[in-house]
Amino acid sequence: MADAPKKRRKAERRGRFAEGVAVLYLRFKGYRIVATRYKTHAGEIDIIARRGDLAVFVEVKARRAAQVAVDAVTPSAMRRIRAASDVWLSRQADAHRLSQRYDIVACLPGRLPRHFPDAF
Repeated sequence: MADAPKKRRKAERRGRFAEGVAVLYLRFKGYRIVATRYKTHAGEIDIIARRGDLAVFVEVKARRAAQVAVDAVTPSAMRRIRAASDVWLSRQADAHRLSQRYDIVACLPGRLPRHFPDAF
């Protein structure tokens, strides 16, 4: 099982790279990135972005196909992301003004990322 830690490290590097690509892509689309890898007791959010009064909580998936990436976000992951977003929102002075949305960014090999707004 010596390969298991090596595979895990490789997956971690791939995930971090995908998150970096997603950050650049979202910035290019006009979003302001306010947090990456936001961790709470409830869960982790890959990217938190804002555009005006809209807070966007983004899950990033690196997969070979966009649909596989979307399908990889499980209902339990959605619950954890929503719970973590509640924590983040509770710490914002302007939370009462903010609309919220949950997106997925699929990072695909050799292609631009695919952005799925309001994915869940």
